[in-house]
Amino acid sequence: MRKSEPIITVRNLTCAYGPEPVLKDVAFDVAPGEVFVVIGRSGCGKSTLLKHMIGLLSPLSGSIVLDGRDIVTARGETRLTILKGIGVMYQGGALFGSMTVARNVGLPLEEYTDLPDEAIEVVSRVKLSLVGLERFGQVMPSELSGGMVKRAAIARAMALDPAILFLDEPSAGLDPVTSAELDSVVRSLAENLGITFVIVSHELPSILSIADRVILLDDHAKGIVAEGDPREMHATSTDPRVRRFFDREARVPSSPVAQEAAQPVSALPVEMRP
Repeated sequence: MRKSEPIITVRNLTCAYGPEPVLKDVAFDVAPGEVFVVIGRSGCGKSTLLKHMIGLLSPLSGSIVLDGRDIVTARGETRLTILKGIGVMYQGGALFGSMTVARNVGLPLEEYTDLPDEAIEVVSRVKLSLVGLERFGQVMPSELSGGMVKRAAIARAMALDPAILFLDEPSAGLDPVTSAELDSVVRSLAENLGITFVIVSHELPSILSIADRVILLDDHAKGIVAEGDPREMHATSTDPRVRRFFDREARVPSSPVAQEAAQPVSALPVEMRP
């Protein structure tokens, strides 16, 4: 059962790159263990919001409290503690091509802990097994498919056992089968490990499959114009801004191959894994 207190609290957040705000007075909460997805058309501020939540940018005003600490005002050791408590998967995966997959996953442990190499190798194997890549630790990133790179990046984001994972467009560039398989990994991690996910996405099938709740950003409103269960919003909302976003053709798995993709990674035959 989820705790009653939110693990993320955003209040009165105003963000800008110049004199004109991109987001203004944004406020929302995220519950522990929730898969929370930020949606909206291009230019609405999704990536801007994500960059502020992970501490890459500072807002004009407002607070972003992550697991009890405000990353906006935190400095020194307090800020480092906050950053250790979150993991980030960037859109392209951002793996280092000169290192094995296992070494990529172990990098946060090398940077932020005093664990010996043997322990780091064990942790890397465990994290890779959670995303179905336990047999690929010693290969180079160039040998992986796009879906496998994304899963390896999630494994690296989990290296320090963060309570919160931020994913930037995880399904971007993936075919429907691979995207559905990645969705299955996310749901499994949220349900089995209680990890909280904050995901930026525009992929309808993925949003409808994994999100417990979404917020819809709008560039004209410079903030949130709708919030709730995406399946209910898709089915019942009469707001034209919501309809514009959801009234697009969604990839609905229907073929036997696509149905296989909805299974957990560990349940798939080796030849079906990306």
